[in-house]
Amino acid sequence: MDLQAEKLELIKQLLEVNDPDVLCEIKAVLKRNSADFYHYLPDAVKNSIEAGLRDIENGNSHSRGHASHDLKTRYGVKINH
Repeated sequence: MDLQAEKLELIKQLLEVNDPDVLCEIKAVLKRNSADFYHYLPDAVKNSIEAGLRDIENGNSHSRGHASHDLKTRYGVKINH
């Protein structure tokens, strides 16, 4: 069975569900799967994210206002808020 056919079959089954607990379980599974994308990212992207988080933890970050001002004064770029 191809993926599209499987999705349609699941939709048909879902339309028959009348138990709110089952619907909550399905929502939880779908939410968990959509939120868990991190492990699919390439290692280079993960490393970059982790480095950025370390910078923030170590106080090596700037506010958006500071960054906007810096872009404007250094490069003449105006950021619309």
